[in-house]
Amino acid sequence: MAIGTGAPPRTLRGGLDSLNSRHHQLGLRLFLFIVVAHWAEHLVQAYQIYVMGWPIPEARGVLGMPFPWLVTSEWMHYGYALIMMAGLFLLRSGFTGRSSTWWNVSLGIQVWHHLEHLLLLLQVLAGAHLLGKAAPTSLIQLLIPRVELHLFYNTLVTVPMVIAMYLHTRASRPDNATARCACAPKG
Repeated sequence: MAIGTGAPPRTLRGGLDSLNSRHHQLGLRLFLFIVVAHWAEHLVQAYQIYVMGWPIPEARGVLGMPFPWLVTSEWMHYGYALIMMAGLFLLRSGFTGRSSTWWNVSLGIQVWHHLEHLLLLLQVLAGAHLLGKAAPTSLIQLLIPRVELHLFYNTLVTVPMVIAMYLHTRASRPDNATARCACAPKG
């Protein structure tokens, strides 16, 4: 923060402004790559469980096969939740109109998802699990098994994010008249 102004330092403001104007399309593409890669991991894990019939501890997705500790690391899961929340937050001001509303819905859901992962991480660090469960447990995981819950959360975050991107990249949308980026082709 700049001293006495309550505003972020000029370099931070300039970087965020650049990310949400001339580099918004690149930022969205990189962020989407991360989201799709994460989805691929969950879908492969679900395939391993439900199609191939593997026991859950052995269904580790693509990266979890050569690096099994990744699947059981709450740090890795928390880190991804934090990256998702940061990406949604940092790219947020590039959206306008209805696309902004959908992007903010996705961000709000991800904030909750992040809090659930923080709860899981805190249980690991404290060595004590919620309600005496055998493994770290999130609040919603009390109702929905973990594999299905991750698919559910990812869907809840991804659907409004994709709607926002779709609306944001359509030149015909009146909302895009005020966009500062070149994500929508100029018609």
